[in-house]
Amino acid sequence: MNVVFHIDESAKWPLVLQNVRNMAEFYQTQNVSYRIEIVANAQAVAELSRNIQTFSDSFASLFEQGIIFAACHNALYNLSIELERLYPFVKVVPDGVVELAERQREGYAYIKP
Repeated sequence: MNVVFHIDESAKWPLVLQNVRNMAEFYQTQNVSYRIEIVANAQAVAELSRNIQTFSDSFASLFEQGIIFAACHNALYNLSIELERLYPFVKVVPDGVVELAERQREGYAYIKP
């Protein structure tokens, strides 16, 4: 199962992270192979900066489980967030909506809590 989560509002991080944890746990207990990518754009990219520590433990834990974190370069630029300030496991993509469309074209299920 391949799933892409879309987040564009900072306030939605707790919900997205809980949804991802629940999904990963379910697939692990069912012995189902999965790939989960979280694509952040707009204001939600800010939390992927090491300047904001609110979710650092959750991010690290999910990354260790194979969850992919992607940040929109356009949003980072618009918010003046330096790439060097991102957590090292964050993948920067040129455009968040293009990343979402590409994943859907590849058969990923799209979820936006």
